[in-house]
Amino acid sequence: MPPMGEVTFESVPESWIAYFSNYGDMAIALGQLDGLRGLIFTENWPLSFYDYLPGVDVSFDDVPQMMGEGGLDKEVFYELDCDVHLMDPNFIRRLADEWAAEDFAEVETNVGPILGNSIRRRGEEWHDYPYLSLYEAFEKISEVFDERERYEALSAVHEEMLSNVESKLPPEEERTTVGLLSINSDFEKGAFYAYPVHDENGHKQYRDLGMRGAFDDVIDGSYAQWDYEQLLEVDPDALLFQYGFSHVSTEEFEAKIRRMRQDPVGKQLSAVKNDRLYRGGTSYQGPIVNLFQTEAAAKQFYPDAFGEWNGVETFAADEGPLFDRQRVADIVTGEF
Repeated sequence: MPPMGEVTFESVPESWIAYFSNYGDMAIALGQLDGLRGLIFTENWPLSFYDYLPGVDVSFDDVPQMMGEGGLDKEVFYELDCDVHLMDPNFIRRLADEWAAEDFAEVETNVGPILGNSIRRRGEEWHDYPYLSLYEAFEKISEVFDERERYEALSAVHEEMLSNVESKLPPEEERTTVGLLSINSDFEKGAFYAYPVHDENGHKQYRDLGMRGAFDDVIDGSYAQWDYEQLLEVDPDALLFQYGFSHVSTEEFEAKIRRMRQDPVGKQLSAVKNDRLYRGGTSYQGPIVNLFQTEAAAKQFYPDAFGEWNGVETFAADEGPLFDRQRVADIVTGEF
C-alpha cells in the first residue's frame, strides 16, 4: 500500500492507532474497536452516526488524543505499543513539523508497522504516489485485520445503496444546485470558504449522488474565499456546510446559520429564503461514515425521491432509510 510499500505482520494485529475518522472508521467497521489504543485526533468525529446502529457503542472517553499542544510526542507511540499504526506518515509530517522520515522508520522498527494512504483530497504536491479510493483503502485494511468477509459484506451494502440511489436520481437538469461551504467559515464577518465538488474521497457522497455543484464552474482551484455578495452572484438552490456533522453540534450549527439569516445580503440568498441550509459531511470518511453522509445528502438534495431531511433525527425514522442499519450493525459486531 503506497507510500509504505509491502508491510508484513507476524500475526493479526490486536491493537492499533489511527489518525482520524477515515482509517479509524474502517477499523471500527471491521469489528476492531476493542483494539483501539489511541488517535492522533479524537476530536471532530461524527460519533452520533454510530448511535443509529443497534448494539454498536462507540465512545472515545478512555482513548487518548496523541496530538497535544507541544505536537506529537514519539514516546506516546512507545507507551501505547500498538501492533499497527493506520496513517499516512507523509500526511502526519505536515501536522507535526518536528517529525522526519527517520522518526517514522524508528516507530516502524521498534514498535509496529505503519500503513495508510492519505485518501481525503487529490492533487496535493507532496502526495506523489498513487491515491486509493475509499473501498480500495478499506480492502487493504481488511487484509491487515484478516477480516475479508466483513469487508465484502459492507461493500455489498454500499453497492446496493448506490444502485438504489442511482435508479431514483432525477434527470441532471432537474437536480438542485448546491453550494458547498465550510462550517468553519467566519459567519460573523461574512467570509466563507467555498468549494467546487472534487473527484476525491472527501466528496465521494456528492459525486455518487450526481450533485450539481453550484461553484464548479466559477472556482479555479480547490477552494475560494468569498463574501455574501459573491455567494449571491451564484445564488445556489441549497447551501451545504461541510464538517457540519463533525465539527459543530446542532446548537452551534443553528447559531451560525442565524447570523446568515440576519445579514442584509445573506438573507437575500435563495437557500436562506427557502430554508435549504444543511449540515454537511466530514471529508475524513470511512465506510460507515460514508453510508450515513450519503443518505443525509440524498434526502437534502432530492427529498421528492428519498424523503425529507429533518436533521439527524431522520436517521432514526423507520421509513426511508437508504441502507439497512441492522445489517451494518451485525457486520460490525460479527453477527452476520
